[in-house]
Amino acid sequence: QLQLVESGGGLVQPGGSLRLSCAASGFTLDRYAMGWFRQAPGKEREGVSCISESGGITKYADSVKGRFTISRDNEKNTVYLQMNSLKPEDTAIYFCAADSSVFRICVSRSAGSWGQGTQVTVSS
Repeated sequence: QLQLVESGGGLVQPGGSLRLSCAASGFTLDRYAMGWFRQAPGKEREGVSCISESGGITKYADSVKGRFTISRDNEKNTVYLQMNSLKPEDTAIYFCAADSSVFRICVSRSAGSWGQGTQVTVSS
C-alpha cells in the first residue's frame, strides 16, 4: 500500500529555514512524480512545487520561487522541500503527494496519493 509520511515541520521565525521530508513506502518512488502542496486556515489548497520522476523537471509557485527548492533521492525513497527566507504567509499545513502523471501534479495540481501533512508556522 502506497504511503507518504511528511516530517520536518515546526515553528520558525521569519527569515528562517526548514527542510521538509516526505518518506514514501509501498511503491518505487522513481516511477512517480511528486509534489508539495499547502493549505492555510480558511484558504484553498495550493500547489507549492513539483518534481518529475527523474528530477529533471521542477516547478514552483510564484510565491515561493527563489526561496524553496524541491529535490528527491529515489534511492532513499524520499522527497525534500528546502524552505529558506520563510515568511508569515508561508504558514500552512504542507502535504506531500505522488502521482504517476507529472502533468496531473504539476499542471492540474492534483494527485492520486497524499500524506497526512506537517504543520509549518512562521511567526516571531
